[in-house]
Amino acid sequence: MQTINDKLIVDFVGGAVGHRLKYGGGRGQALPKAIGLKKGIMPNVVDATAGLGRDAFLLASLGAHVTLIERSAQMHEYLSLGMQKAAAENEQFAAIMARMKLLFGDAKALIPTLSPEIILVDPMHPPRKNSALVKKEMRLIRDIVGTDADSVELMQIALKYASKRVVLKWPQKADPMPNIRAASHQIPGKSTRYDVFMIA
Repeated sequence: MQTINDKLIVDFVGGAVGHRLKYGGGRGQALPKAIGLKKGIMPNVVDATAGLGRDAFLLASLGAHVTLIERSAQMHEYLSLGMQKAAAENEQFAAIMARMKLLFGDAKALIPTLSPEIILVDPMHPPRKNSALVKKEMRLIRDIVGTDADSVELMQIALKYASKRVVLKWPQKADPMPNIRAASHQIPGKSTRYDVFMIA
């Protein structure tokens, strides 16, 4: 992702995303571990809050099939253009994009129609006053997608319809999301953590 003239450009080929593809830690990274990616296990994942598509791209690059849901028309357009560009880059990126399916709409309405195994929820977090992330990139994203005031309702729907697990990406030091049952376990990242809810 880049910012050019105060506009977002989703870039899966270059920058931090491309670097992570080449030099990342594979399935040993926190997100793949939270999702349950293991050798021989490539689940179908619904990314209910697609945003810039980075998490979906990481999972797809490791073999998972990911359905991305984005309800912001502007962000959906950016994602679509980024995916088209990546698919035309080379065979490697084309194969990854083939495992990513982008849907436009509200995840709360779409999830019940998808029979999802695993759902990833990464709502917009309250801005951290001392964080370098509250810079141009995050301000632009927040201006586009809003504050995700319905994130609790989205999590409740995800927990109802996922057949295997729900993963909530949440600030590392934040309290658990209110009105949601306790997570089965947590996997810490650098600035965020993954609250994992196993479905019995």
